[in-house]
Amino acid sequence: MGVKKFMFSFMLASLLFSISIFLTKPIMFNLHYPINPVRLLEPDNAYPVSFAYLISASKGDLEKLKRVLRALYHPGNYYLLHMEQGAPTSEHVGLAQHVLGDTVYGGVGNVWVVGNKNLVTYRGPTMLATTLHAMSMLLRICKWDWFINLSASDYPLVTQDDMIHAFSNLPKDLNFIQHSSHLGWKMNKRGKPIIMDPGLYSLNKSEIWWVMKQRSLPTSFKLFTGSAWTILSRSFAEYCIVGWDNLPRTLLLYYTNFASSPEGYFQTLICNSEDHKNTTVNHDLHYISWDTPPKQHPRTLGLKDYRRMIMSNSPFARKFKQDITVLDKIDRELLNRHDGQFTYGGWCSETGGMGSTCTDFKGEGRGVLKTGPGSRRLKSLLSKMLSVRNFKRRQCK
Repeated sequence: MGVKKFMFSFMLASLLFSISIFLTKPIMFNLHYPINPVRLLEPDNAYPVSFAYLISASKGDLEKLKRVLRALYHPGNYYLLHMEQGAPTSEHVGLAQHVLGDTVYGGVGNVWVVGNKNLVTYRGPTMLATTLHAMSMLLRICKWDWFINLSASDYPLVTQDDMIHAFSNLPKDLNFIQHSSHLGWKMNKRGKPIIMDPGLYSLNKSEIWWVMKQRSLPTSFKLFTGSAWTILSRSFAEYCIVGWDNLPRTLLLYYTNFASSPEGYFQTLICNSEDHKNTTVNHDLHYISWDTPPKQHPRTLGLKDYRRMIMSNSPFARKFKQDITVLDKIDRELLNRHDGQFTYGGWCSETGGMGSTCTDFKGEGRGVLKTGPGSRRLKSLLSKMLSVRNFKRRQCK
């Protein structure tokens, strides 16, 4: 009887978790005042494609978050910033003041800070909850083509003009999700254990805890695993949130008690969906370096990784510390970003040289793309991933 009550509590927690994801209203700091609900922003048709970014940060990440936002910023995109609940109030206020006080962010109106912040437990489903919450907010407030989740420890290796140009001719239903059905060690360490995330019901942050009893692997759907960093199409994002069949909700309930659920939920959902499984590009578009054998976290990148980052042709890399020499080198040589200003782009430069300083929005630059070597590198990677040889052969199996 005790076991039945115990499992019922898990099911009830899962159900409440699912409801909270799909029914939570977006509450955020607008650039000028808190607003709820928010109006839907129409897409900037001056640009061929647009991206919606979720950039997540934890305690102590404020300066890192401000730097990566500056490096990623583009008036044709949208940016939602989430500082998790465990960070001190001073950091939440500091982030809001940073956005409110910037003339470019305020003038364009495409940067928001999540006001209804979430408690995030490492390796728990609250990380997944935050991503889905952000996705639902961005679907409500603006029109975009791809959703990209990043952390404050990520950094771009190409300009946003390069990103927009490289993606401009791609089918807009493509989803960049690293995935595999070969679970390996994750079968026994992730698939069978049952965990509980205290962040689902507690205001105090603590580690996930493990249930002694294990479960068998599912038979009604096939498990997939991969990277937690993805680039998702708007159509698939709508499917995740609206769920016109029951699969998104079923998997959400299952992954509530699954360790490191962000590394499996989107992979399992898209690869078990008849409508979306053939839209996957098996790459997360990140350069990440792991120890051999891999540890729990990837290596922190430094100058010795610089050449390999460029050679990967990836648009993003992780993970980085704050104020390290390699970030300054990336700013200077790849992004043409100087003295803490914005990354180089046609939207902020009147001159054509790569020495231009990007400090302010120039109205006459709206819609102008000034691409560089990063666009060619990224196009090379995309062409390889989408080639006849690779695309279908590396899809869900």
